[in-house]
Amino acid sequence: LYAFNLEVAKTREAVSEPMLGEIRLQWWREAIECIYEGSPRRHEVVLPLAKLVTELALTREHFDVLIDVRARDLSEDAPESLDALLQYAEGTSATLIWLALEALGIRSNAASEAARHVGIAWALTGLVRAMPFHLSQRRLYLPEELIARHGIQRRNLLELRPEPAIASAVEEIAALAREHLKKARALKGEIPQAAIPALLLAPLADMHLRRLAKVHYDPFDARLTLPSRFVGIRLAMKMMTGRY
Repeated sequence: LYAFNLEVAKTREAVSEPMLGEIRLQWWREAIECIYEGSPRRHEVVLPLAKLVTELALTREHFDVLIDVRARDLSEDAPESLDALLQYAEGTSATLIWLALEALGIRSNAASEAARHVGIAWALTGLVRAMPFHLSQRRLYLPEELIARHGIQRRNLLELRPEPAIASAVEEIAALAREHLKKARALKGEIPQAAIPALLLAPLADMHLRRLAKVHYDPFDARLTLPSRFVGIRLAMKMMTGRY
């Protein structure tokens, strides 16, 4: 499942021009269609995915959404609004967690709602962390709405030059991510224990948001790229204690 997600998520980086990206995404649309028709393509990711889909009756619509939303990555235009960014976050990350829950055999409204919030929080956090990389490719995920509201100089963005306005906009996105994590955790008492592994992106998002706060929400601070030695230990402890 995650291998499939990687294949569609890396589309923009794997092609030299948008048209080739559209062709790649269309190949995956057809590959998913073939899986649900019972004639999967011979591919190292498709075949095990087909087995998973068949055995666990995974929802077709989720796969279609994951592919379609990734077409957004082929554009250099920034999202118009914060709502548009949230739709992208839900489509790319929450949808994947919904599939992960189904793969775990979880069909719970509370778990599904928690997954939505965790997915959005994780996507927002990841987009902030990846901002220098995306900008180096002339790709901008910071909504035009925030650029205008905070008075960000677009030239500073494209030149990866820190400025208080950029940090202020990033802080707003981080606060929104934290709010979604809070909403997810409010559902904890209603979520089956077996669903926890699919929700462990929550403590990982927490860690990255704390690191972002320590550098005063400057997305270009080099310290954000340093690995944490304790991520694996922390996540293992979260899983053993059933915490997310």
